Amino acid sequence: MTDDLLWLWIVLGVVLLAGVGSALVAPRLRRRGKGDDGAPTAVDEAPQDTLAPPDVAPVETSPTAPALETPAPVAGRMVRLRDRLARSGSPLGARLLSVLSRTDLTEDDWDELEETLLLADIGAGPAGELLEALRTRVRVEGVREPAAVRELLRSELLNVVDPTMDRTIATTRPVVDGVAKPAVVLVVGVNGTGKTTTVGKLARVLVAEGRTVVLGAADTFRAAAADQLTTWGARVGVETVRSDREGADPAAVAFDAVAKGSRDDVDVVLVDTAGRLQNKAGLMDELGKISRVITREAPLGEVLLVLDATTGQNGMQQAKVFGEVAGVTGIVLTKLDGTAKGGIVVAVQRELGVPVKLVGLGEGPDDLAPFDPEQFVDGLLG
Repeated sequence: MTDDLLWLWIVLGVVLLAGVGSALVAPRLRRRGKGDDGAPTAVDEAPQDTLAPPDVAPVETSPTAPALETPAPVAGRMVRLRDRLARSGSPLGARLLSVLSRTDLTEDDWDELEETLLLADIGAGPAGELLEALRTRVRVEGVREPAAVRELLRSELLNVVDPTMDRTIATTRPVVDGVAKPAVVLVVGVNGTGKTTTVGKLARVLVAEGRTVVLGAADTFRAAAADQLTTWGARVGVETVRSDREGADPAAVAFDAVAKGSRDDVDVVLVDTAGRLQNKAGLMDELGKISRVITREAPLGEVLLVLDATTGQNGMQQAKVFGEVAGVTGIVLTKLDGTAKGGIVVAVQRELGVPVKLVGLGEGPDDLAPFDPEQFVDGLLG
């Protein structure tokens, strides 16, 4: 091959490559224009869904408020607990009835009854009283028929639960210097008992009864607690007073909530507090401070202690310390439907000398009910 022919092939190859390159680049050029200096410019074609509209600022979407709900009526809620206890075949009631129905009760039988009561967390004192009453009535009345045994046991269990205790929540508005103030309910308890949830559910109970309510998020150590309480309130149209600063003075938040309740002429102010361990003296002192500060604006009508029914006798020490520091006036037992140890109702009342006023029936928003001794005992007996 001559040199001239070789050069010809090289030139043809270069021309061919140039043509192919132009064909590949052309689709990427959408248009040509002129820049500021008058020189031609090329604009790359980009997928249309990645192009932002010019001069349009991004829009921030604020969270929507929860839909307003109508709480379920309060009447009849305790019936649900009775039915749940009955369906579960409460070991306490079933074992007591089984032993008492035996033809001849021996000392071993009475020991079995005592063990059953103690395992149900009823406490040594109430258990002794109940057994003594049962011994006397069985001996005197000679009860053996199942229906009669059940009625006998129902009567004595009702006595130890004590239906005479006042279980109403103090929500009547006090009058101070001729001015009606909101009823103030302080809710206390240790971590994990469902305290903040209980405050939200109690707000629903009050709204269902036609009361106006303000919530105070005085658990300032957990932002999640204030958020949770705010959501509970918003669902039923109830405002929540809270601090924007984590770790703010809980007493100040509680005072602001009560002050707002006074200005807005509401019926009840519910104040949630931080979960506190009974061996932390500083935190317990703080709880006392909250109580003192609240009373500068309105009398403190109720202090409810929230206890987890499944903790049994471990809750007794908590109850005693809170009773000494906060002046507990009533007990809220959560998760009562989830325990076979219904005797805790009796034990905690005896320990503090105050009644169980509310009980948690489950996880639903309206699963909080005023405690009814008769419904409770009927549920235990099945």
